[in-house]
Amino acid sequence: MMKEKIAVCPGSFDPITHGHLDIVRRGLCVFDKVIIAVGHNPLKHDLFTTEEKIDMIRRSVDGNPRIEVDSFEGLLVDYIQKVGACAILRGLRVISDFELEMQLALMNRRLFEEAETFFLMTDYNHLFVSSTIVKATAAAGGSVEGLVPYPALEKLLEKFPPMNNKKRP
Repeated sequence: MMKEKIAVCPGSFDPITHGHLDIVRRGLCVFDKVIIAVGHNPLKHDLFTTEEKIDMIRRSVDGNPRIEVDSFEGLLVDYIQKVGACAILRGLRVISDFELEMQLALMNRRLFEEAETFFLMTDYNHLFVSSTIVKATAAAGGSVEGLVPYPALEKLLEKFPPMNNKKRP
């Protein structure tokens, strides 16, 4: 019997976007299971708590049994060993993403030789979308409808009540 191929898709997911979900769903074409792992970065100031992020993500994956949601602190390579994953799954949008992601992949490989990183190019519909731009738009009162799944949109509306939920022409 073959061992289950598990990939970990790590990130801050502050909040999760349709771009993140697209990478995870496409990763399921290669892997038996994908774990969306919410990482805690002490150098970042997040809008949402880890618990809020996990709740948003779980509600966004529609109970897909091949997608697990978890959190971790510390080194990603320690986490992938703990869960028995064979790969790290990451999305790339632009060239600057590649430069940072390559450095992270090489450091992960240095820390744990068996750490394989798989990159998927984002769908062109999500090319400009990042959690940072979503938060900035919502904070300024703009609509982020269509950029994030409904559970994330609900949470953003709680944080930014003046957010206009209507798309502009």
